[in-house]
Amino acid sequence: MSDVRVIIQRDSEREERVVTTGTTAAELFAGERTIVAARVAGELKDLAYAVADGDEIEPVEISSEDGLDILRHSTAHVMAQAVQELYPDAKLGIGPPIRDGFYYDFDVKEPFTPEDLKRIEKKMQEIQKRGQRFSRRVTNDDDARVELADEPYKLELIGLKGNAANAADGADAEVGAGELTIYDNIDAKTGELCWKDLCRGPHLPTTRNIPAFKLMRSAAAYWRGSEKNPQLQRIYGTAWPSKDELKAHLEFLAEAEKRDHRKLGSELDLFSFPEEIGPGLAVFHPKGGVIRKVMEDYSRKRHEDSGYEFVNTPHISKEQLFEISGHLPHYAEGMFPPIEFDGQNYRLKAMNCPMHNLIFKSRGRSYRELPLRLFEFGTVYRYEKSGVVHGLTRSRGFTQDDSHIYCTREQMAEELDKLLTFVLDLLRDYGLNEFELELSTRDDSDKFIGSDEDWAEATEALRQAAEKQGLPLVPDPGGAAYYGPKISVQAKDAIGRSWQMSTLQVDFNQPKRFGLEYTAADGSKQQPVMLHRALFGSIERFFGVLLEHYAGAFPAWLAPVQAIGIPVGDAHVPYLQEFAEEARKRGLRVEVDASSDRMQKKIRNAQRGKVPFMVIVGDDDMNAGSVSFRYRDGSQENGIARDEAIAKLVDVVERRVQV
Repeated sequence: MSDVRVIIQRDSEREERVVTTGTTAAELFAGERTIVAARVAGELKDLAYAVADGDEIEPVEISSEDGLDILRHSTAHVMAQAVQELYPDAKLGIGPPIRDGFYYDFDVKEPFTPEDLKRIEKKMQEIQKRGQRFSRRVTNDDDARVELADEPYKLELIGLKGNAANAADGADAEVGAGELTIYDNIDAKTGELCWKDLCRGPHLPTTRNIPAFKLMRSAAAYWRGSEKNPQLQRIYGTAWPSKDELKAHLEFLAEAEKRDHRKLGSELDLFSFPEEIGPGLAVFHPKGGVIRKVMEDYSRKRHEDSGYEFVNTPHISKEQLFEISGHLPHYAEGMFPPIEFDGQNYRLKAMNCPMHNLIFKSRGRSYRELPLRLFEFGTVYRYEKSGVVHGLTRSRGFTQDDSHIYCTREQMAEELDKLLTFVLDLLRDYGLNEFELELSTRDDSDKFIGSDEDWAEATEALRQAAEKQGLPLVPDPGGAAYYGPKISVQAKDAIGRSWQMSTLQVDFNQPKRFGLEYTAADGSKQQPVMLHRALFGSIERFFGVLLEHYAGAFPAWLAPVQAIGIPVGDAHVPYLQEFAEEARKRGLRVEVDASSDRMQKKIRNAQRGKVPFMVIVGDDDMNAGSVSFRYRDGSQENGIARDEAIAKLVDVVERRVQV
């Protein structure tokens, strides 16, 4: 047999190896059990791949991003096999890996129940123990149609082929623009075919290579994400390189569930989503209204201090405005349908920027006015499909803390630098401290408008502003808005989840479309640069993120009730009411529980309400002119003079610290 020469690439190390023809990637990495695939010329391959002369081969660890995808995709196949063994009439949809797990869609007569998931998981464990081999087989469209004649959804994917990635999320895991492949699950002992699926791969060598998995839940999902298509049943699962990692993930999910803002919003009486109003449309209750007002008031003050000018715009506009801005041609699917009256079409406002442009254009502008920083708490309405609406973090009506800055090209770099610093400092004031920046740029898609030169200038200005912050900067090719590049601020919460917060976008195009201009120092008319910025993203979404970040236990400055007076007995109520009145005169939000409940129940109620300070008074405190503080963790500080206690409350609120 002849020899072939290959290069094994591990990070920065390169190793040349000479092997015999027919050597597989598995044999190259024999004994290295954590390696599940190989990357050859940038393409992922199964370990069964026979190496060729000149190949540069990089091992793929199971704990890497690609390795986790392969693990989870292979587990999705095992789940689909288990479903079809238990429910032979089930038809297969799509089964891709997703963040932290996988799913598979099935067309079945009845929705899956929790008991069904237990049966499926047990069957998966049996398949995993059999050690079935994942075997790649190249086919063609005609043969695949014959072989998968009983799988209508797979037949549809074969027809889409090269366009599958655009046809449905996850479809590119099944078919792509290249050759068509099927993966067979082969019995380890007999070599018989156990199951098969249309798939691009790669996969683990065998089902035994799946270390740990668990099925999580089922839900309805429309085929290819369209409400016009059949509704399928989707099963979600998770898979990890070890049982310890699976356990840690499940513990993380349990903690995240405790922090779910929808659950906390109901428990703490902050907001609700009445069915009579419609999905994705929240109403804020008095306590939630307090938090929201404090958030807005603090943001408003910081903007005033930084030279922003406040504006207000209506919630509805003639449709033509969004034609001028370019939103209708590029964003129509995200807007509510037109409303016709007076012989014209009107639209609910989905973004504030077109109206801010009209404010700029309402009179002549001089270079002396620039940069002009317009700011609005502007409510917008966007059509989100019911399947993606999620509490406050993905809603249909929300209020953006929206700013548009108009400046000269010469001012752009400095303004972006100031703007990003302002954004990060304000987010830190609300208690978020760990950030990552994402730079979204254009790709070759025809959705982007504007000249290459403008895009290059804007992208470089954003890059320089981002690099000055000394934070991780992640590229996002193709992720820009259609009119210009953007920086997104990703913030980590208390349990390590990453949330997209603020966005900063450079826009040369809307000023052109609206004919915006200012008079330069030499008397010429020039076009301003427009910077878009939503700091919170939306107030509702930021509210939800903070609620989960603090698990409902807001710092005192944001808490709807900052302190609650708890009397040992009825005789102590008047004393506490006097204390509360003095505190309210200092701007504090203090209440007194004068109900007939016993003191211990009042304490439990305050703890459930996550009130930062419980102010407890008995005979000794009343006689001494003092109070006692009880904190959320159960610790207590006794005998604090009334003036000193109020001063401490004021100090904690003014410094915006957690207690």
